[in-house]
Amino acid sequence: MTVTEVMSELVLQLGIIIFAVRLGGRLVKLAGIPSVLGELLAGVVIGPYALGGIVLPGFPHGFFPLGEGALAVSSELYAFATVASIILLFASGLETDLGLFLRYSVVGGVVGIGGVVFSFTLGALTGVFLLHTTFIDPRCLFLGILSTATSVGITARILSDQKRMDSPEGVTILAAAVFDDVLGIIALAIVLGIVALITSGGGSLNAANILGIAGKALGIWLGFTALGLIFSKKIAAFLKLFKHTFDFSVLALGIALALAGIFEKQGLAMIIGAYVTGLSLSKTDIAAVIQERIHGLYEFFVPIFFAVMGMMVNMREIISPKVLVFGGIYTLVALASKVVGCGGPALFLGFNLRGALRIGTGMIPRGEVALIIAGIGLASGILDTQLFGVIILMTLITTLVAPPLLNASLKIPGSGTRKPAKSDDSVVSEWEFYSDEIADLVVDNLLRDLKAEGFYVQMMNIDEGLSQARKDDISLSITEEESVVTIETSILDMPFVKTAVFEVMLRLNDTIQKLKDSSDPQAMKKELVDSGGRTSENILSLIQAECVSLRLQGNTKKEILVEMVDILADNGKLEDRSLVLEDIFQREKTMSTGMQDGIALPHAKSDGVKDICVAVGIKKSGIDFESMDGNPTRIFIMVISPKKVSGPHLQFLASVGAVLQSDEIRQKVIEADSRPQVVSLLRKGKF
Repeated sequence: MTVTEVMSELVLQLGIIIFAVRLGGRLVKLAGIPSVLGELLAGVVIGPYALGGIVLPGFPHGFFPLGEGALAVSSELYAFATVASIILLFASGLETDLGLFLRYSVVGGVVGIGGVVFSFTLGALTGVFLLHTTFIDPRCLFLGILSTATSVGITARILSDQKRMDSPEGVTILAAAVFDDVLGIIALAIVLGIVALITSGGGSLNAANILGIAGKALGIWLGFTALGLIFSKKIAAFLKLFKHTFDFSVLALGIALALAGIFEKQGLAMIIGAYVTGLSLSKTDIAAVIQERIHGLYEFFVPIFFAVMGMMVNMREIISPKVLVFGGIYTLVALASKVVGCGGPALFLGFNLRGALRIGTGMIPRGEVALIIAGIGLASGILDTQLFGVIILMTLITTLVAPPLLNASLKIPGSGTRKPAKSDDSVVSEWEFYSDEIADLVVDNLLRDLKAEGFYVQMMNIDEGLSQARKDDISLSITEEESVVTIETSILDMPFVKTAVFEVMLRLNDTIQKLKDSSDPQAMKKELVDSGGRTSENILSLIQAECVSLRLQGNTKKEILVEMVDILADNGKLEDRSLVLEDIFQREKTMSTGMQDGIALPHAKSDGVKDICVAVGIKKSGIDFESMDGNPTRIFIMVISPKKVSGPHLQFLASVGAVLQSDEIRQKVIEADSRPQVVSLLRKGKF
């Protein structure tokens, strides 16, 4: 094939993969399963052993023909997966909480070491037993390493949802996971060295040689890690010289790529160099910014990695009795080794049986690192497709069973420690405001002020209102939950935080007073109804016949509002009726939504709905709704939108207002004798 043909095949494959992983990830998330498994399964489905190998016109070997050698994909596509693995481990290093690692180094270290020793030993022995070979067989060594890997992304999400992230069990799991990653990566380096010695025939495998390999691996890893941590601030200062956050973030990734190449040249895996780079920068004030700026690259490359790993799975082999039996036994060993290896030591470190069980189950999931190591083993010819299928099976099952097991253990009432846990030096301050909008204003202004102070600010999770601000050794975690703002930082830095919040509130108070003095909402409301506007049939299609009432029974404003909300509730549109009512009443308290010409447009944004919904009601005799012209209101159109999901809330209000400017349409709506007639009038302005 010419270079052009190779490239055209590659870009076509990448296009297919991008759509497949997004679809796969979204489908499994609907079932409450981590998206990474959907991306992996998408690769299995479109891979050369499945749909990708089907012969099509112009594609004699399918979209994804089998690659040469041990790889099931082309070397070009595998190169993309390799770059993705570097980005993934670089991001993992950046996310490593080095302070937590050091603070809980004793407990987390013992738990992590226990998990690694048990997992590696039992995983390798499983290979010895089922493969009828020796412990030093490279396949057994790889099975041992793969059993040690821990993916705490899922565990961390569960701990966060249960508000247990900072519990003794939570911090121990996170610290132990760091040790797992470090020890697993070191073990990988040692095993790769042993495999290289065996395959090259460069010498006999004895204790001295193994110690030499281990010493070299540890020396290189520890040396670069120590240098990275010692000079981390100088590295960060150098990167900051490039000013723009996108520039220095990409350059940080460039360092990770360069160090990955150096480590590979020294016989260590590339992912080790990438992890060391991320770990070195994790305590700098630009770590969070780098994470945010490379997020787009992460979202593009990493799913491709999981898909490529899935493409290497031969489903015919994975469903064979031999692989299923091997995989079942290996998976059970992987589950038990973490529960016993991590939970057992915890019993001797101040945890009771309940806490030890939580720690053990929290360390169960395997994931990204296991898949990367498995890919290295397959590419190097150490693992065949059957053993690769065994590892995929183990990864899938451990990732699926871990969430329900951990959730169940967390729901067991009682503390997980024998004695009350001591708190660290972090403190939390909380401010409750009148409304969500005020909380939004305070947080937005506070983040702007922090940026002006030289802080690097990252929106960790916009939907959950979580932000992080860092400068040198100052770190703030800012959480906004409805009208409550919570900030966590060290005791020494809390006075600074309170001063910053005070200044923001003082400034906003002055701004709001000036806004009151310079504007007249009633006059602006009059301009709204007097001006024409664009109508959109697509947006007005939100009006549904089942949510129309031709004869409202209420005789007061409150009764009408309750009746309109009940129309939506009776049609299954609401998640929380009382919350919607509360938000509707609050909006009316601010200013009546009674317009003029007999129209009222009650509306609110509320967490009581998942999707935007509309109710229409008609009261022919009319009621007093505090309208602008003082006349009775006869037509009521209520729209409720979710607070945290985008939707055409204001566009709907403008569109329906434009339709009802017509005297003829208003009169026909009031006189309508069927729901479909009302819907047709409001949607199109005609029968």
